[in-house]
Amino acid sequence: MKKNILDDIKAIKKLDSGNMLGSLQLLSKQVEQVYNFSQNLFIPTSYKNINKIVVLGMGGSALGAHLIKTLFVEELKYPLEIVNDYHIPSFVDNKTLVIGSSYSGTTEEVLSAIKEAKQKKAKIAVISAGGELAKIAKQNKYPALIFTTENNPCGSPRMGLGYSIVGQLILFSKLGILKISKKQIKEIIKTLAYYDTLFGVLTPEKENPAKWLAKHTLNKSVWYVGAEHLIGNIHIAANQMNENAKRFAGFFAIPELNHHLMEGMINPKSNQKDLLFVFINSFAYDKRIQKRFLVTKKVLEKNKIINITYTCQEKSKFLQAFEILVLGSYASYYSALLKNIDPTAIPFVDYFKEQMKK
Repeated sequence: MKKNILDDIKAIKKLDSGNMLGSLQLLSKQVEQVYNFSQNLFIPTSYKNINKIVVLGMGGSALGAHLIKTLFVEELKYPLEIVNDYHIPSFVDNKTLVIGSSYSGTTEEVLSAIKEAKQKKAKIAVISAGGELAKIAKQNKYPALIFTTENNPCGSPRMGLGYSIVGQLILFSKLGILKISKKQIKEIIKTLAYYDTLFGVLTPEKENPAKWLAKHTLNKSVWYVGAEHLIGNIHIAANQMNENAKRFAGFFAIPELNHHLMEGMINPKSNQKDLLFVFINSFAYDKRIQKRFLVTKKVLEKNKIINITYTCQEKSKFLQAFEILVLGSYASYYSALLKNIDPTAIPFVDYFKEQMKK
């Protein structure tokens, strides 16, 4: 009988030519690295004179901001807008903190938007591994976290989220926008390491929720469902399922989906065999939200649409976000392996970028 690839480390490493597994296993080290590096970050006092935040980023480079926006919705002192475009909103002014987030430092949309932010005299900061964005930061003396990437060996921005999430948290903490303690950073590192073991390659499928989830994705379009503090997480999980597993995937938030999506279950009839809904549940959700989860699942079952549920093990909202970050990352990785796909390669994104250069 053919050995299950998800429990075959030699087969995994052979298929994973870009070493995405290394990036998964080093996520906690990314956090530790960027935290230590950021201690020397100098931010001018004038940067505290703000009343709103805009994060510029595309794809994987924007995912950290999505997690922060929903996880810290009750703690953020100022509204946070995420811009995935060439142009900034008209409300940007000299009291706006604008963060340019680009892993490569060459993202054309971010570079364009940064120029507009400069014209509006915004307070600009940068998070990047280098490139043109790092040069702009140096030339203009913008506060910048320019990190090295040894803890993300596959080189994919979507797998370097320890850098972007904690980099932004430290920046916000230094500006008094959020309170993040050293103890909380240590909790993040400990939690990421724990779930790397639980969801990792050495934990067999029968004991591994991430492998269990991935097995359900075979020949399915995957739709994550979450709520409240975990909406940013399901956005990340869908993005990683797209790029790592090369699988059509997306996400919906409760309660919003209850106001439109349920009537869309009926057609086409192929929904019954093509769709998989993955519910990310939490006992930290509002009681009405928890009831909506149960009723929404009933609606799916009435329409004969397959759905599964993962319930967070962590008790705090804060640590649940990092638990689900690891779950979604590994699930997308395993989903790729099950289809004999190299998870790191992104041929169509690369093709698109080449065409845009012409």
